[in-house]
Amino acid sequence: MNFLHTMVRVADLDQSLDFYIGKLGLVEVRRIDNEAGRFTLVFLAAPGDLDGDKKSKSPVIELTYNWDKEVYQGGRNFGHLAYAVDDIYDFCDKLVKAGVIINRPPRDGAMAFIRSPDHISIELLQKDSPKPKQEPWASMPNVGVW
Repeated sequence: MNFLHTMVRVADLDQSLDFYIGKLGLVEVRRIDNEAGRFTLVFLAAPGDLDGDKKSKSPVIELTYNWDKEVYQGGRNFGHLAYAVDDIYDFCDKLVKAGVIINRPPRDGAMAFIRSPDHISIELLQKDSPKPKQEPWASMPNVGVW
């Protein structure tokens, strides 16, 4: 058995792609537009998970966009997605500069949480061992829920 992907329903595909690709830095690896089913599937991978053929060596995220409008609630019910990053402080700083709210700052140098436009919680984990505590992150309070 192999884990293939995690599916997240999104309300606005353009807004979600801006978040996942433009701000989080994921890469689109495949797209399916299904006219009969009236949906689009976009598969995204972390850049470090791609091989030379732009295929993911690891599980991917599947964004499901239903063309007929639906209201999705309770993104937190989903749980969360998790990504390891090379430098959690630099990554969070880049996100803040892009307008992303850091709901649980990386006070410990190891973990932070953000949320997508559809309220999906995303955990960011420092690769290898935690970084030494650093301001302004060490004293930054939580914002909202994650």
